[in-house]
Amino acid sequence: MGKLPDYFGVSAFGIKMGIIVPGSNVVELAYESLAQCNKDGFLDDGDTVCITESVVARAQNNYVTVNEIAQQVRKKLNLKADSKVGVVFPMLSRNRFSLIMKGIAAAVPEGHVVVQLSHPADEVGNRILPDDFAETAGIKNGEVISLEDIGENRFRHPVTGVDYIELYQNIIWEQSRGSTIFLSNDPCQIIKYNLDGIIVANVHKRESTWDKLSERGQNVITLQDLCNEGLSWSEWGLLGSNISSGDKLKLAPREANLVAEQLQIKIKQKLGKNVEVIVYGDGAYRDPSTGIYELADPKPAFGLTKGLQGKYREGVKYKYLVDKMLDEGVELEDIEDKLEEKMKKNYGRNAVETEGTTPRKAEDLIASLADLVSGSADEGTPMILVKGFLNN
Repeated sequence: MGKLPDYFGVSAFGIKMGIIVPGSNVVELAYESLAQCNKDGFLDDGDTVCITESVVARAQNNYVTVNEIAQQVRKKLNLKADSKVGVVFPMLSRNRFSLIMKGIAAAVPEGHVVVQLSHPADEVGNRILPDDFAETAGIKNGEVISLEDIGENRFRHPVTGVDYIELYQNIIWEQSRGSTIFLSNDPCQIIKYNLDGIIVANVHKRESTWDKLSERGQNVITLQDLCNEGLSWSEWGLLGSNISSGDKLKLAPREANLVAEQLQIKIKQKLGKNVEVIVYGDGAYRDPSTGIYELADPKPAFGLTKGLQGKYREGVKYKYLVDKMLDEGVELEDIEDKLEEKMKKNYGRNAVETEGTTPRKAEDLIASLADLVSGSADEGTPMILVKGFLNN
């Protein structure tokens, strides 16, 4: 493993790439940094190279404006200036949804926007009500909670202190004639407002939400249907987008699999190393302090090379086997050799030797590791080199 001692296990290192701007050749810049790693003895066969989606999308100049979002909303839902449009289960996030909400409202400048929020939190754990609010108020799951029910002392986000109801109200009123906001976990409650079109705004269960509304004859689309064509576009549409400067929104990278494959090929041809590559977004991390689930992107890996597709991380239960051998009287000096023998065998997923080692997609684990190492605040290391993961 290059200069790293043999006793190192899985390791992840942040790699600096310099400033990446629209038009940059992100594959070439990544290769140059990896060539330096190789020169210094740190790049090996079996490594995984992880590049954050942010710099890939920036290099692609993959930005849209609020006005472009508004145009897409009008086009995809066939709306007029005075139409009524609904938004179901938006994320409570300034970074992820404030500009999207602004674009939706701007699509109907003479109209009305109806927003339905889930409770007690959005799909990734951003809280909008205390956990016991509905139970205390005698409101059953699926029933409507009005702003009058909540009262003036509304719950603020536990980290940012933002009142998201007030934030979204103000955004809508700046762009259109009116807003209605209510809370319910039944997406079909919004049908009562006789809307001209509905946008499903949740990420991970968007298809289920869309199905329920479509089956009831609604004119409905998801965020993935917006900004998935034109000069700036992503196959993910507005899913995975982030606020940029001014009224611009950065989309998720497009054709990320192709970017990953291009870098993999270049490393093989120029450096002779066999590596896998991931273009990663949010890791699947749930903050135990706030309950917030960081996966605001549709998946942790937007793109990956073929060697990672369908691959799972699985193996024997190391701790269990050690305890078992100790109970069986195996001498301490023999345990390590016997462990190595067992780890070479292929056990079924239901075997007692693998009990407690739930198989998980390698792409999800590696992308989550890379996101934790690079940091949401951007540590200036948009590329992460993961070593030892695929070799173990």
